[in-house]
Amino acid sequence: MEEKRNQDNTDFMIEKIKQRPLNKKKLVRRTLITAAMAVVFGMVACFTFLLLEPVISNRLYPEEEPQTVVFVEETEEDEILPEDMIADDSQMQPEPSEPPVLEDEQIAQLLSKMELEMELGVEDYLSILNGVEEIAKEVRNSVVTVVGVTSDVGWLDNEYESKGAVAGVVVADNGRELLILANVSSIKEADSLKVAFADGEEYQAAIKKKDNNTGLAVVAIPKEGIKESTLAVAKAAELGASGSSLTGSPVIALGRPIGTEGSLCIGNITSVGNAIKLPDSNYKYMTTDMYGSSNASGILVNLKGQIVGIIDMSYNSSDIKNLVSAVGITELKKVIESLSNDRDIAYFGVYGTDVTEKANQELGVPFGAYITEIDMDSPAMNAGIQSGDVITWVKGTEIKNYQNLVKALLLEEPERTLSVGLMRQGPDGYIEMEVSVVLGSMKE
Repeated sequence: MEEKRNQDNTDFMIEKIKQRPLNKKKLVRRTLITAAMAVVFGMVACFTFLLLEPVISNRLYPEEEPQTVVFVEETEEDEILPEDMIADDSQMQPEPSEPPVLEDEQIAQLLSKMELEMELGVEDYLSILNGVEEIAKEVRNSVVTVVGVTSDVGWLDNEYESKGAVAGVVVADNGRELLILANVSSIKEADSLKVAFADGEEYQAAIKKKDNNTGLAVVAIPKEGIKESTLAVAKAAELGASGSSLTGSPVIALGRPIGTEGSLCIGNITSVGNAIKLPDSNYKYMTTDMYGSSNASGILVNLKGQIVGIIDMSYNSSDIKNLVSAVGITELKKVIESLSNDRDIAYFGVYGTDVTEKANQELGVPFGAYITEIDMDSPAMNAGIQSGDVITWVKGTEIKNYQNLVKALLLEEPERTLSVGLMRQGPDGYIEMEVSVVLGSMKE
Protein backbone atom coordinates (compact mmCIF):
# COMPACT_ATOMS: atom_id res chain seq x y z
CA MET A 1 0.00 0.00 0.00
CA GLU A 2 2.82 2.28 1.00
CA GLU A 3 4.74 1.45 -2.21
CA LYS A 4 1.74 2.25 -4.35
CA ARG A 5 1.41 5.62 -2.68
CA ASN A 6 5.05 6.45 -3.41
CA GLN A 7 4.64 5.54 -7.12
CA ASP A 8 1.60 7.80 -7.34
CA ASN A 9 3.63 10.68 -5.89
CA THR A 10 6.33 10.40 -8.61
CA ASP A 11 4.15 10.04 -11.67
CA PHE A 12 4.42 13.77 -12.37
CA MET A 13 8.26 13.51 -12.99
CA ILE A 14 9.08 12.92 -16.71
CA GLU A 15 12.68 12.84 -17.98
CA LYS A 16 13.23 14.73 -21.22
CA ILE A 17 16.67 14.79 -22.94
CA LYS A 18 17.29 17.96 -24.91
CA GLN A 19 19.59 17.86 -27.97
CA ARG A 20 22.59 20.12 -27.87
CA PRO A 21 22.00 23.17 -30.03
CA LEU A 22 23.75 23.08 -33.46
CA ASN A 23 26.96 25.14 -33.54
CA LYS A 24 27.19 26.30 -37.13
CA LYS A 25 30.64 27.81 -36.73
CA LYS A 26 32.12 24.54 -35.49
CA LEU A 27 30.39 22.63 -38.28
CA VAL A 28 31.79 24.92 -40.96
CA ARG A 29 35.25 24.75 -39.40
CA ARG A 30 35.22 20.95 -39.26
CA THR A 31 33.95 20.75 -42.84
CA LEU A 32 36.72 23.02 -44.07
CA ILE A 33 39.36 21.08 -42.15
CA THR A 34 38.09 17.79 -43.57
CA ALA A 35 38.05 19.19 -47.12
CA ALA A 36 41.54 20.64 -46.71
CA MET A 37 42.88 17.34 -45.43
CA ALA A 38 41.23 15.55 -48.36
CA VAL A 39 42.87 17.96 -50.80
CA VAL A 40 46.27 17.54 -49.14
CA PHE A 41 45.87 13.77 -49.13
CA GLY A 42 44.90 13.81 -52.80
CA MET A 43 47.89 15.99 -53.73
CA VAL A 44 50.29 13.76 -51.80
CA ALA A 45 48.78 10.67 -53.44
CA CYS A 46 48.98 12.26 -56.90
CA PHE A 47 52.58 13.39 -56.38
CA THR A 48 53.55 9.96 -55.07
CA PHE A 49 51.87 8.30 -58.06
CA LEU A 50 53.69 10.57 -60.51
CA LEU A 51 57.01 9.70 -58.89
CA LEU A 52 56.46 5.98 -58.62
CA GLU A 53 54.46 5.30 -61.80
CA PRO A 54 57.47 5.43 -64.18
CA VAL A 55 59.49 3.25 -61.81
CA ILE A 56 56.71 0.68 -61.43
CA SER A 57 55.96 0.73 -65.18
CA ASN A 58 59.61 0.22 -66.05
CA ARG A 59 59.78 -2.69 -63.61
CA LEU A 60 56.60 -4.33 -64.88
CA TYR A 61 56.91 -3.35 -68.55
CA PRO A 62 60.54 -2.41 -69.24
CA GLU A 63 60.87 -0.11 -72.27
CA GLU A 64 63.22 -1.32 -74.96
CA GLU A 65 66.31 0.80 -75.44
CA PRO A 66 66.74 2.20 -78.96
CA GLN A 67 69.10 0.16 -81.09
CA THR A 68 72.48 1.70 -81.82
CA VAL A 69 72.72 2.88 -85.42
CA VAL A 70 75.97 1.89 -87.16
CA PHE A 71 76.95 2.55 -90.78
CA VAL A 72 79.67 0.45 -92.37
CA GLU A 73 82.57 2.64 -93.40
CA GLU A 74 83.80 1.64 -96.85
CA THR A 75 87.44 1.89 -97.77
CA GLU A 76 88.90 2.74 -101.14
CA GLU A 77 89.44 -0.97 -101.76
CA ASP A 78 85.67 -1.54 -101.46
CA GLU A 79 84.79 1.00 -104.13
CA ILE A 80 84.01 -0.16 -107.64
CA LEU A 81 86.37 1.47 -110.06
CA PRO A 82 85.15 2.43 -113.54
CA GLU A 83 87.68 0.09 -115.12
CA ASP A 84 86.24 -2.80 -113.09
CA MET A 85 82.88 -2.32 -114.80
CA ILE A 86 84.30 -2.55 -118.31
CA ALA A 87 85.27 -5.90 -119.77
CA ASP A 88 88.87 -6.21 -120.89
CA ASP A 89 88.62 -6.99 -124.58
CA SER A 90 92.28 -6.44 -125.38
CA GLN A 91 93.06 -10.15 -125.40
CA MET A 92 90.04 -10.91 -127.58
CA GLN A 93 90.95 -8.49 -130.36
CA PRO A 94 92.28 -10.25 -133.49
CA GLU A 95 95.59 -9.23 -134.95
CA PRO A 96 95.25 -6.44 -137.54
CA SER A 97 94.96 -7.56 -141.14
CA GLU A 98 94.49 -5.83 -144.45
CA PRO A 99 90.88 -4.70 -145.02
CA PRO A 100 89.07 -6.81 -147.65
CA VAL A 101 87.83 -5.29 -150.89
CA LEU A 102 84.00 -5.12 -150.82
CA GLU A 103 81.61 -5.39 -153.74
CA ASP A 104 78.64 -3.02 -154.13
CA GLU A 105 76.20 -5.70 -152.94
CA GLN A 106 78.24 -6.33 -149.79
CA ILE A 107 78.34 -2.58 -149.03
CA ALA A 108 74.54 -2.39 -149.32
CA GLN A 109 74.17 -5.31 -146.91
CA LEU A 110 76.50 -3.63 -144.39
CA LEU A 111 74.56 -0.34 -144.60
CA SER A 112 71.32 -2.22 -143.97
CA LYS A 113 72.89 -3.94 -140.96
CA MET A 114 74.08 -0.58 -139.59
CA GLU A 115 70.54 0.84 -139.81
CA LEU A 116 69.25 -2.18 -137.88
CA GLU A 117 71.94 -1.69 -135.21
CA MET A 118 70.95 1.98 -134.88
CA GLU A 119 67.34 0.95 -134.27
CA LEU A 120 68.50 -1.55 -131.65
CA GLY A 121 70.58 1.21 -130.08
CA VAL A 122 67.46 3.33 -129.51
CA GLU A 123 65.68 0.35 -127.99
CA ASP A 124 68.67 -0.28 -125.75
CA TYR A 125 68.61 3.37 -124.67
CA LEU A 126 64.93 3.13 -123.78
CA SER A 127 65.66 -0.08 -121.90
CA ILE A 128 68.35 1.72 -119.90
CA LEU A 129 65.93 4.54 -119.07
CA ASN A 130 63.37 2.02 -117.89
CA GLY A 131 66.01 0.43 -115.68
CA VAL A 132 66.91 3.82 -114.22
CA GLU A 133 63.23 4.48 -113.58
CA GLU A 134 62.94 1.20 -111.67
CA ILE A 135 65.93 2.13 -109.50
CA ALA A 136 64.46 5.57 -108.82
CA LYS A 137 61.06 4.09 -108.01
CA GLU A 138 62.58 1.80 -105.38
CA VAL A 139 64.65 4.53 -103.70
CA ARG A 140 61.80 7.07 -103.86
CA ASN A 141 59.97 5.11 -101.17
CA SER A 142 62.72 6.17 -98.77
CA VAL A 143 62.58 9.83 -99.80
CA VAL A 144 60.34 12.12 -97.75
CA THR A 145 59.40 15.79 -97.56
CA VAL A 146 60.15 17.60 -94.30
CA VAL A 147 57.79 20.56 -93.89
CA GLY A 148 58.55 23.33 -91.41
CA VAL A 149 55.49 25.26 -90.19
CA THR A 150 55.95 28.77 -88.77
CA SER A 151 53.09 30.66 -87.13
CA ASP A 152 53.10 34.46 -87.15
CA VAL A 153 50.84 37.48 -86.72
CA GLY A 154 50.25 39.91 -89.57
CA TRP A 155 49.98 43.71 -89.36
CA LEU A 156 46.21 43.38 -88.96
CA ASP A 157 46.70 41.06 -85.95
CA ASN A 158 45.53 38.07 -87.96
CA GLU A 159 47.39 34.81 -87.46
CA TYR A 160 48.82 32.98 -90.44
CA GLU A 161 51.11 30.04 -91.15
CA SER A 162 54.06 29.94 -93.50
CA LYS A 163 55.59 26.68 -94.67
CA GLY A 164 58.99 25.70 -95.98
CA ALA A 165 59.92 22.29 -97.30
CA VAL A 166 63.08 20.29 -97.92
CA ALA A 167 63.67 16.75 -99.10
CA GLY A 168 64.87 14.15 -96.61
CA VAL A 169 65.65 10.45 -96.63
CA VAL A 170 64.99 7.62 -94.19
CA VAL A 171 68.41 6.48 -92.95
CA ALA A 172 67.63 4.18 -90.01
CA ASP A 173 65.08 2.49 -87.78
CA ASN A 174 66.29 2.14 -84.18
CA GLY A 175 63.32 0.07 -83.08
CA ARG A 176 61.54 2.99 -81.40
CA GLU A 177 61.82 5.73 -84.02
CA LEU A 178 62.05 6.20 -87.75
CA LEU A 179 65.09 8.40 -88.39
CA ILE A 180 65.22 10.83 -91.29
CA LEU A 181 68.23 12.82 -92.52
CA ALA A 182 67.60 16.30 -93.92
CA ASN A 183 69.33 19.65 -94.24
CA VAL A 184 67.12 21.87 -92.09
CA SER A 185 69.04 25.14 -92.53
CA SER A 186 66.23 26.70 -94.57
CA ILE A 187 63.52 25.72 -92.05
CA LYS A 188 65.44 26.19 -88.79
CA GLU A 189 62.97 28.87 -87.60
CA ALA A 190 59.98 26.51 -87.90
CA ASP A 191 57.72 26.11 -84.87
CA SER A 192 56.85 22.53 -85.78
CA LEU A 193 57.80 19.85 -88.30
CA LYS A 194 55.76 17.45 -90.39
CA VAL A 195 57.06 14.65 -92.58
CA ALA A 196 55.22 13.51 -95.70
CA PHE A 197 55.97 9.97 -96.92
CA ALA A 198 55.72 8.35 -100.33
CA ASP A 199 52.32 6.84 -99.48
CA GLY A 200 50.86 10.31 -98.89
CA GLU A 201 50.71 10.05 -95.09
CA GLU A 202 51.93 12.91 -92.89
CA TYR A 203 53.25 12.68 -89.32
CA GLN A 204 54.43 15.12 -86.67
CA ALA A 205 58.19 14.97 -86.16
CA ALA A 206 60.91 16.54 -84.05
CA ILE A 207 64.62 17.15 -84.49
CA LYS A 208 66.54 14.47 -82.61
CA LYS A 209 69.97 16.00 -83.09
CA LYS A 210 71.48 18.64 -85.39
CA ASP A 211 74.99 19.33 -86.67
CA ASN A 212 75.46 23.10 -86.83
CA ASN A 213 78.58 22.65 -88.94
CA THR A 214 76.76 21.21 -91.97
CA GLY A 215 73.13 22.10 -91.21
CA LEU A 216 72.21 18.41 -91.35
CA ALA A 217 69.82 17.03 -88.77
CA VAL A 218 68.24 13.71 -87.93
CA VAL A 219 64.47 14.07 -87.58
CA ALA A 220 62.68 11.41 -85.52
CA ILE A 221 59.12 10.06 -85.62
CA PRO A 222 57.94 7.60 -82.93
CA LYS A 223 57.07 4.31 -84.62
CA GLU A 224 54.06 3.75 -82.38
CA GLY A 225 52.26 6.55 -84.20
CA ILE A 226 53.12 5.41 -87.74
CA LYS A 227 50.75 3.26 -89.76
CA GLU A 228 51.89 -0.21 -90.78
CA SER A 229 51.30 0.69 -94.42
CA THR A 230 53.77 3.57 -94.12
CA LEU A 231 56.37 1.45 -92.32
CA ALA A 232 56.10 -1.14 -95.09
CA VAL A 233 57.05 1.50 -97.67
CA ALA A 234 59.50 3.74 -95.79
CA LYS A 235 62.56 1.51 -95.59
CA ALA A 236 65.99 2.89 -94.72
CA ALA A 237 68.01 3.77 -97.81
CA GLU A 238 71.43 2.19 -98.31
CA LEU A 239 74.49 4.41 -98.00
CA GLY A 240 77.17 3.88 -100.62
CA ALA A 241 80.62 5.45 -101.14
CA SER A 242 81.74 8.70 -102.72
CA GLY A 243 85.40 8.19 -103.60
CA SER A 244 87.26 9.85 -106.46
CA SER A 245 86.51 6.86 -108.69
CA LEU A 246 82.92 8.13 -109.09
CA THR A 247 83.97 10.88 -111.50
CA GLY A 248 82.14 10.27 -114.79
CA SER A 249 79.69 7.81 -113.22
CA PRO A 250 75.94 8.13 -113.89
CA VAL A 251 73.77 9.22 -110.95
CA ILE A 252 70.11 9.94 -110.23
CA ALA A 253 69.04 13.05 -108.31
CA LEU A 254 65.93 12.46 -106.18
CA GLY A 255 63.90 14.59 -103.80
CA ARG A 256 63.66 18.22 -104.89
CA PRO A 257 66.58 18.70 -107.35
CA ILE A 258 64.64 21.34 -109.31
CA GLY A 259 62.89 22.71 -106.24
CA THR A 260 59.70 20.74 -106.86
CA GLU A 261 58.59 17.82 -104.73
CA GLY A 262 59.11 14.44 -106.39
CA SER A 263 61.32 15.76 -109.21
CA LEU A 264 64.02 13.58 -110.78
CA CYS A 265 67.17 14.26 -112.81
CA ILE A 266 69.62 11.90 -114.51
CA GLY A 267 73.22 12.84 -115.23
CA ASN A 268 76.87 12.21 -114.48
CA ILE A 269 79.27 13.20 -111.74
CA THR A 270 81.78 15.69 -113.14
CA SER A 271 84.08 16.09 -110.12
CA VAL A 272 84.51 14.69 -106.63
CA GLY A 273 87.72 16.00 -105.06
CA ASN A 274 86.62 19.54 -104.18
CA ALA A 275 87.15 20.18 -100.46
CA ILE A 276 84.58 22.07 -98.38
CA LYS A 277 86.06 24.60 -95.97
CA LEU A 278 84.47 23.67 -92.66
CA PRO A 279 86.19 23.21 -89.28
CA ASP A 280 87.05 19.74 -87.96
CA SER A 281 86.05 18.08 -91.23
CA ASN A 282 87.28 16.97 -94.64
CA TYR A 283 84.02 16.79 -96.58
CA LYS A 284 84.25 16.35 -100.34
CA TYR A 285 82.03 18.28 -102.72
CA MET A 286 80.57 16.51 -105.76
CA THR A 287 79.42 18.36 -108.87
CA THR A 288 77.24 17.00 -111.69
CA ASP A 289 76.17 18.04 -115.18
CA MET A 290 72.51 18.35 -114.09
CA TYR A 291 70.85 21.74 -113.85
CA GLY A 292 68.48 22.35 -110.96
CA SER A 293 67.16 24.93 -108.55
CA SER A 294 69.49 27.02 -106.40
CA ASN A 295 67.32 25.78 -103.48
CA ALA A 296 67.57 22.12 -104.47
CA SER A 297 67.60 19.42 -101.80
CA GLY A 298 67.60 15.64 -101.84
CA ILE A 299 70.05 12.86 -102.62
CA LEU A 300 72.30 11.53 -105.37
CA VAL A 301 71.94 7.81 -106.01
CA ASN A 302 74.15 5.47 -108.04
CA LEU A 303 72.82 2.73 -110.33
CA LYS A 304 72.85 0.29 -107.41
CA GLY A 305 70.31 2.43 -105.59
CA GLN A 306 72.87 3.55 -102.99
CA ILE A 307 73.14 7.12 -101.73
CA VAL A 308 76.46 8.68 -102.76
CA GLY A 309 75.75 12.31 -101.86
CA ILE A 310 73.43 14.69 -100.02
CA ILE A 311 72.39 17.56 -102.31
CA ASP A 312 73.56 20.94 -101.01
CA MET A 313 73.78 23.95 -103.32
CA SER A 314 75.19 26.37 -100.74
CA TYR A 315 78.82 25.64 -101.65
CA ASN A 316 78.43 26.31 -105.39
CA SER A 317 80.44 29.15 -106.87
CA SER A 318 78.60 31.90 -108.75
CA ASP A 319 79.42 30.47 -112.19
CA ILE A 320 77.82 27.07 -111.41
CA LYS A 321 75.14 28.10 -108.93
CA ASN A 322 72.43 26.05 -110.67
CA LEU A 323 74.40 22.84 -111.19
CA VAL A 324 73.18 20.10 -108.86
CA SER A 325 75.96 19.44 -106.35
CA ALA A 326 76.23 17.37 -103.19
CA VAL A 327 78.35 16.56 -100.16
CA GLY A 328 79.95 13.12 -100.49
CA ILE A 329 78.37 10.45 -98.28
CA THR A 330 81.61 8.70 -97.27
CA GLU A 331 82.80 11.53 -95.02
CA LEU A 332 79.27 12.10 -93.68
CA LYS A 333 78.63 8.57 -92.42
CA LYS A 334 80.14 9.04 -88.95
CA VAL A 335 78.30 12.34 -88.49
CA ILE A 336 74.98 10.74 -89.47
CA GLU A 337 75.76 7.88 -87.11
CA SER A 338 76.37 10.26 -84.19
CA LEU A 339 73.20 12.25 -84.89
CA SER A 340 71.14 9.05 -85.18
CA ASN A 341 72.41 7.90 -81.77
CA ASP A 342 71.57 11.25 -80.14
CA ARG A 343 75.21 12.22 -79.64
CA ASP A 344 76.40 15.83 -79.82
CA ILE A 345 79.17 16.67 -82.28
CA ALA A 346 82.29 17.98 -80.52
CA TYR A 347 83.80 21.28 -81.70
CA PHE A 348 87.60 21.68 -81.88
CA GLY A 349 87.88 24.57 -84.34
CA VAL A 350 90.71 23.77 -86.75
CA TYR A 351 91.22 23.48 -90.51
CA GLY A 352 93.96 21.27 -91.83
CA THR A 353 95.56 19.13 -94.48
CA ASP A 354 97.94 16.19 -94.84
CA VAL A 355 101.73 16.44 -94.79
CA THR A 356 103.05 15.19 -98.12
CA GLU A 357 106.14 13.04 -98.63
CA LYS A 358 107.82 15.97 -100.38
CA ALA A 359 107.16 18.35 -97.48
CA ASN A 360 108.47 15.77 -95.04
CA GLN A 361 111.67 15.00 -96.93
CA GLU A 362 112.58 18.46 -98.27
CA LEU A 363 111.27 20.72 -95.50
CA GLY A 364 111.43 18.37 -92.54
CA VAL A 365 107.75 18.76 -91.69
CA PRO A 366 106.73 15.82 -89.47
CA PHE A 367 103.85 13.61 -90.56
CA GLY A 368 100.51 14.35 -88.95
CA ALA A 369 97.58 16.75 -89.28
CA TYR A 370 98.99 20.08 -90.49
CA ILE A 371 96.88 22.96 -89.11
CA THR A 372 96.29 25.65 -91.74
CA GLU A 373 93.76 27.82 -89.90
CA ILE A 374 92.00 28.13 -86.53
CA ASP A 375 88.61 29.61 -85.63
CA MET A 376 88.64 32.62 -83.35
CA ASP A 377 87.77 31.83 -79.71
CA SER A 378 87.61 28.12 -80.52
CA PRO A 379 88.68 25.41 -78.04
CA ALA A 380 91.84 24.87 -80.11
CA MET A 381 92.79 28.56 -79.96
CA ASN A 382 92.05 28.76 -76.24
CA ALA A 383 94.39 25.80 -75.71
CA GLY A 384 97.22 27.59 -77.51
CA ILE A 385 97.24 25.67 -80.81
CA GLN A 386 98.49 27.79 -83.73
CA SER A 387 98.46 27.71 -87.51
CA GLY A 388 101.47 25.75 -88.73
CA ASP A 389 101.37 23.27 -85.85
CA VAL A 390 101.36 19.57 -86.73
CA ILE A 391 99.15 17.42 -84.49
CA THR A 392 100.81 14.01 -84.10
CA TRP A 393 98.65 12.29 -81.46
CA VAL A 394 95.37 12.65 -79.56
CA LYS A 395 94.84 10.84 -76.23
CA GLY A 396 97.84 8.65 -77.01
CA THR A 397 96.57 7.60 -80.46
CA GLU A 398 98.90 8.40 -83.36
CA ILE A 399 97.64 10.93 -85.92
CA LYS A 400 99.22 10.28 -89.32
CA ASN A 401 97.10 12.68 -91.40
CA TYR A 402 94.24 15.14 -91.14
CA GLN A 403 91.64 12.42 -91.74
CA ASN A 404 92.89 10.64 -88.60
CA LEU A 405 92.30 13.81 -86.58
CA VAL A 406 88.76 14.23 -87.96
CA LYS A 407 87.91 10.62 -87.07
CA ALA A 408 89.35 11.02 -83.57
CA LEU A 409 87.23 14.13 -82.94
CA LEU A 410 84.05 12.35 -84.07
CA LEU A 411 84.55 9.86 -81.24
CA GLU A 412 84.48 12.65 -78.64
CA GLU A 413 81.71 14.76 -77.09
CA PRO A 414 81.48 18.39 -75.94
CA GLU A 415 82.98 19.29 -72.54
CA ARG A 416 85.52 16.47 -72.70
CA THR A 417 89.19 17.27 -72.12
CA LEU A 418 91.66 16.00 -74.71
CA SER A 419 95.40 15.66 -74.38
CA VAL A 420 96.88 16.65 -77.74
CA GLY A 421 100.47 16.16 -78.88
CA LEU A 422 101.86 18.50 -81.53
CA MET A 423 105.05 19.60 -83.22
CA ARG A 424 105.76 23.34 -83.53
CA GLN A 425 108.47 24.90 -85.65
CA GLY A 426 111.12 26.80 -83.73
CA PRO A 427 114.47 28.43 -84.55
CA ASP A 428 116.22 25.07 -84.43
CA GLY A 429 113.53 22.93 -86.02
CA TYR A 430 110.34 21.35 -84.76
CA ILE A 431 109.84 20.91 -81.03
CA GLU A 432 107.38 18.57 -79.35
CA MET A 433 104.58 20.00 -77.20
CA GLU A 434 101.52 18.76 -75.34
CA VAL A 435 98.34 20.76 -74.66
CA SER A 436 94.96 20.07 -73.04
CA VAL A 437 91.84 21.04 -74.98
CA VAL A 438 88.33 21.31 -73.56
CA LEU A 439 86.01 20.53 -76.48
CA GLY A 440 82.94 22.67 -77.07
CA SER A 441 79.79 22.78 -79.20
CA MET A 442 79.47 24.76 -82.41
CA LYS A 443 76.92 27.56 -82.23
CA GLU A 444 74.45 28.27 -85.03
